[in-house]
Amino acid sequence: MSQKALEKSQMAELSFVSRMMRERIAPPGAAPSKTERIRLAAQKLKWKYSRAFSAWYADPRVSIKPSELRAVEEKSGERFGQSELEEVDELIAKANSLLERRNPHIRRAFFAAARSFLGALNRPGTEKRGPVK
Repeated sequence: MSQKALEKSQMAELSFVSRMMRERIAPPGAAPSKTERIRLAAQKLKWKYSRAFSAWYADPRVSIKPSELRAVEEKSGERFGQSELEEVDELIAKANSLLERRNPHIRRAFFAAARSFLGALNRPGTEKRGPVK
């Protein structure tokens, strides 16, 4: 994997972790201030406050470890990359309905092939898991 792809993947993971900490692990109503929300997130994830603070603000110097990503997925209830997959599915469904209205002879096989192609693209985080066997 190229250095650029690795950096993009790490930033996507960090962005996901930051968003989950803010929205799911320590949402706005969980504590009166951001400081308390960060402290709450650190407690739930069993991280040091400084680590949680850096992840909360998506500090580019932070590299999320696989075990930390799993902990965030577990506490938030959302899997990394799942929202992107749902977004692609929604776009394909919209394209399918638009094209079927304009030309009823277009076959669904084209869209199945497009979905397979999009699914095979290098998504952030998948390169760390190794080949599918």
